[in-house]
Amino acid sequence: MPQKPTACLALADGTVFHGHGFGAVGEVVAELVFNTAMTGYQEIMTDPSYASQIVTFTFPHIGNTGVTEQDDESADPVAAGIVVKWDPTEPSNWRASADLVDWMARRGRIGIGGIDTRRLTRAIRQQGAPHVVLAHDPQGDFDIAAMVAKARGWKGIVGLDLAKEVSCRQSYRWTEGMWSWPGSFGQPDGKAPLRVVAVDYGAKRNILRSLAQSGAEVTVLPATATAEEVLAHNPEGIFLSNGPGDPAATGEYAVPMIRELLDRDLPIFGICLGHQMLALALGADTVKMNHGHHGANHPVKDVETGKVEITSMNHGFAVDAQTLPEGVIETHVSLFDGSNCGLRVAGKPVFSVQYHPEASPGPQDSAHLFERFTEAMRSRRG
Repeated sequence: MPQKPTACLALADGTVFHGHGFGAVGEVVAELVFNTAMTGYQEIMTDPSYASQIVTFTFPHIGNTGVTEQDDESADPVAAGIVVKWDPTEPSNWRASADLVDWMARRGRIGIGGIDTRRLTRAIRQQGAPHVVLAHDPQGDFDIAAMVAKARGWKGIVGLDLAKEVSCRQSYRWTEGMWSWPGSFGQPDGKAPLRVVAVDYGAKRNILRSLAQSGAEVTVLPATATAEEVLAHNPEGIFLSNGPGDPAATGEYAVPMIRELLDRDLPIFGICLGHQMLALALGADTVKMNHGHHGANHPVKDVETGKVEITSMNHGFAVDAQTLPEGVIETHVSLFDGSNCGLRVAGKPVFSVQYHPEASPGPQDSAHLFERFTEAMRSRRG
């Protein structure tokens, strides 16, 4: 006798997928995206940029390396749920401290397995990232009509400021460097560190580790920090972090603050949402993408040098390159669709990229950008 489905994924267009539930029991409404990375499912689930999103993994082997606290990018999972082809298996990895299914149940995150993820990914590509409801019920009782109605009624991410929800509530210092074999994180080398203020729109821990590893003493401030609060720390450089939501909504309070900092002629480095915040502060616009970029294999071209790097990406909005004002130079473009992936301000130590040079997961072709940031600060020291 066929096993009764214990999970259901309902799309706003009425399409329904039935499968096997795991993790937490319950129901959640969110935007559905897909991620093509072959590793790093734990880092992806704990990346604050995935707030209000459910992640479909195109790679079928999810859960086979278990989970470990060292790989968390934030204190708790932020992605609302996951969709996988094959049910997670028992972990087989020397670093694993728990298995994915139990970890998700403890952290209140829903998963569904046994799904044709290729068909689902094609649907996302064709119609854009849909609004969905994901439900897990061990008894298999689902009100499909109500789920579809809830998906259709959800307002979505456009116009939504999520940075406030995932940002820290108060300032703190970050000194931990990158992970290294056999399992410890780097520490400051004792030299005079560079004072960096990182504005937390949803910062990943490995971004902060990359800054510390490159020689920065990092003070992290909430997303709503004012320019006065930032400058009170006497920074030598400003970092604008990644994060979730609609950049235009976050920009309501972030853009005026960044514009004040731009007047101080300090080195500024932005990543992901931080890139979009900087672009808005400089006078450009952002647009919602059809299905966004989510993966660890995205080719990006440096249009000034011709160099191509394979990058890690996670964003559903993009900077409209056609709106970049005079003096703001497009530095990088996606080789998948030509969308903007970087900018710099002529004559100033101000730059940003759409992708994630810290990776985690993904290739580290672009890790040199952290050194570029610290070199800009050192050159000002004289």
